[in-house]
Amino acid sequence: MIRKIAYDALLAEFLGSMFLVMAAISPMILFYSVLEAQNGIALVANAIAVAFVLFALIEMFGSISGAHFNPVVTIVMAFEKKIGALKATLFIIFQIIGGIAGTILSQLMFFREVGVLVSVSETARNDFVFFGEIFGTFILLLAILLLAKAKSNKTAIVIGFLVGGQILATSSTMFANPQVTIARMFTNSVAGIMPLDGLIFIAMQFIGAMLAYVVYRLAFSKKAL
Repeated sequence: MIRKIAYDALLAEFLGSMFLVMAAISPMILFYSVLEAQNGIALVANAIAVAFVLFALIEMFGSISGAHFNPVVTIVMAFEKKIGALKATLFIIFQIIGGIAGTILSQLMFFREVGVLVSVSETARNDFVFFGEIFGTFILLLAILLLAKAKSNKTAIVIGFLVGGQILATSSTMFANPQVTIARMFTNSVAGIMPLDGLIFIAMQFIGAMLAYVVYRLAFSKKAL
């Protein structure tokens, strides 16, 4: 059955997830540790980098795999019957592996500054920051569902702008993606997240995604629950 899954789609999800994580981690190391910029400047650079790179990745891989790069997106698309269970499972595996590879490559590029390829993050992100993940994931998934329903040809730029903007507009700086969260557990740079907080982030992301799906089905979809 695995042979029925197009290998190019799995590779697209791997590469897209890898470069998305690199776009999330590398600017924080570059601006904070190399250029010695303030946290605020590093965050703005991060938002711009993620927005630009995500736009390019969706344009590159959208026609191949759908450019999910995000397990909650894949799960919601499985709910919508746009992807089968086996394919969704393989997508999620390749997304997580790709994200971790992105962490390793980011730290390889800046090995002089970070000193290791993989480390367990000690960066705390807790308390009311958790709510930011619900809101960020909610708007991301609702946007994806509505753009897909409308068959928009501007999905790449809309999602790029949305994610870049929400990095600056949410208390969590919008991870909104379980594979990105897992990948960022393995960097002790300022882009990281300690594992316990990361697991709570992932729970919040699933809550936000499910809320978005329910709202979409109730208010915007012709299908009944």
